Amino acid sequence: MNDLRSSKKRIVGFKQTLKAVNNKNAKKVYLANDADENLISSMIQACSQNGIEVINIYSMRELGDACGIEVGASTVALLVD
Repeated sequence: MNDLRSSKKRIVGFKQTLKAVNNKNAKKVYLANDADENLISSMIQACSQNGIEVINIYSMRELGDACGIEVGASTVALLVD
């Protein structure tokens, strides 16, 4: 998870992450386990269809902290180089 804070090629938030996944611009997606169930299932389905690795994180707060932001984050995508 250290790569989240240092990466300059990342997207934070569900809508932007989903767009990156569907455009095949994401190489890895971090997903908070305490995010909305519909959000979780739709992101997992999109990642599965596009062959993108999903890493589950305990909480939105933990994911936000890992990105160096002061709010929680439901999803974060690391982008392809």
